[in-house]
Amino acid sequence: MPLTSDRPTAHDKLSKAQAMASSLPYLRRYARAVTGSQSMGDNLVRMTLSAALEDETLLESISADRAGLYRAFTIVWASVDPDVGREGVAPAPDTISQLGRVSTLRRQALLLNQLEDFSIAEAAHILGVTGEEAETLVKEAFADIARDSVADVLIIEDEPLISSHLTDIVESAGHRIVATAATAAQAREAYALHRPSLVLSDIQLADGSSGIDAVEDILRIGPVPVIFITAFPEKLLTGEGLEPTLLISKPFREETVLTTISQALFFGSNLNA
Repeated sequence: MPLTSDRPTAHDKLSKAQAMASSLPYLRRYARAVTGSQSMGDNLVRMTLSAALEDETLLESISADRAGLYRAFTIVWASVDPDVGREGVAPAPDTISQLGRVSTLRRQALLLNQLEDFSIAEAAHILGVTGEEAETLVKEAFADIARDSVADVLIIEDEPLISSHLTDIVESAGHRIVATAATAAQAREAYALHRPSLVLSDIQLADGSSGIDAVEDILRIGPVPVIFITAFPEKLLTGEGLEPTLLISKPFREETVLTTISQALFFGSNLNA
């Protein structure tokens, strides 16, 4: 009778490593969104991976599944900044949206559930709270988001149906659409004319132009928070060079768009730094 062992084989380890690698771009997206900084978010992800090399329990958590990876990130982040798990923590003085009233823990719950598509139970596990507490955190965050200040929004999208859908979502939250653009040239002209306080941009535009190029030109005119919307987020979240802090995957949910808009307004143009 052949001997068996419960110890992971080299194949098991490789499979877990590959699964973790596929989740890292999305963890970076989450880290950047919740901190409001690409450099800070990426540094926390690197710290998580480094800590896992020194802690077998943390390494096992990371290797278990995607939720385990995010749980490990939360533990490491809390060890660096204890305020991330507290309610009622005062926002930074330079925040520009009423989402600043939302505690860090509520923001994390909301982003995990709405941006990263974790269930309430998974979000609860990641944050180390009960399912009931996680559900309450998300509801309270939504209530706070509803009180956000009004923003003037430019939509850069070449698909009329998607542009119309985004317009309906943005206006339903009380924001104003000042212009829509289907090409990079139109986007630059619209921004220079209207100077919106937020930009929603697709990546691939009509006439073969690029939303990324359009946004780079816009940022040379003036600072503005930008949310990219794409069907291929993994192409942008490579860990190489400057990347978007806020990124929505197509197809998107209304709640995801509203959550990300509030996050963009909360951090302001610092998101692009």
